Amino acid sequence: MLSIDLTGKRAFVAGVADDGGFGFAIAKSLAEAGASVCVGTWPPALGIFQTLLRRGKLDESLTMGNAPGASSETGGSKMSFERIYPFDAEFDTESDMPDEIRENKRYKEHGDVSIQGSVERLKADFGDACVDIVVHSLANGSEVKHALLETSRKGYLGAVGVSAYSNVSMVQRFGPIMRKGGSFVSLSYIASERVIPGYGGGMSSAKAALESDTRVLAFEAGRKWGHRVNCISAGPLASRAASAIGFIGEMITYCKLNSPLPEALEAREVGAVAAFLASPLGAGITGTTMYVDKGFAAMGKAL
Repeated sequence: MLSIDLTGKRAFVAGVADDGGFGFAIAKSLAEAGASVCVGTWPPALGIFQTLLRRGKLDESLTMGNAPGASSETGGSKMSFERIYPFDAEFDTESDMPDEIRENKRYKEHGDVSIQGSVERLKADFGDACVDIVVHSLANGSEVKHALLETSRKGYLGAVGVSAYSNVSMVQRFGPIMRKGGSFVSLSYIASERVIPGYGGGMSSAKAALESDTRVLAFEAGRKWGHRVNCISAGPLASRAASAIGFIGEMITYCKLNSPLPEALEAREVGAVAAFLASPLGAGITGTTMYVDKGFAAMGKAL
């Protein structure tokens, strides 16, 4: 019997600050398959997230079943995060952080929240070769509600930097501390290749860059370290982060009506695919953007 068995593996999932998004669902699927899970949380949201966990507000969401095909007996237990690190993907190193950010009350107590900072924290906690799976589940575009024609250079480059280049930086910096055969997974959206009016501010460009970089990084990281790099193009989900777009409900309804499987996507379905890609069952897959969208990407005509 084939099984998704991640026993003995450690994952770092960047972009988890609540229980409503893809990042949390992926973390949960990895845990259900037996992995230990560390997460990176945006510093301004870290305190609230930790308070929700401490007060038991997320207990229902944390209760695990067995992931499809999972070999570990996790059903009914509660997922716990091995570590929760303050993490801001806008900064590659601590020296990249402006003084006003370092001194900001939401950052000051956390020290180095850069990508390299999380690498150093992991090494200090677990040793040099300590990670097997890295998940990039984050994006931000300050002008996402702006049409591309109305997007500033700063807004455009900011969207690409945080939403796409951060994945390049994570592969650069996490690659050396991953055990051989490591797996990187990121999250994209169909706006990378088709026009989604209202999804602006350079975010469509960022997603296109993310998918292109996936192919190049797969070649480079595969040859250099033996790691795999893949991307999931997920259908729309009404997460708290997606609410910034302003029309996520409309997109969910449209995709539901026009997909081969006429139903709304669930976060756990993306989580299960991420666990598969990270597992030995996905050992032959790299450089791929995999659609998890009820088949919407296959359609060429609206119904």
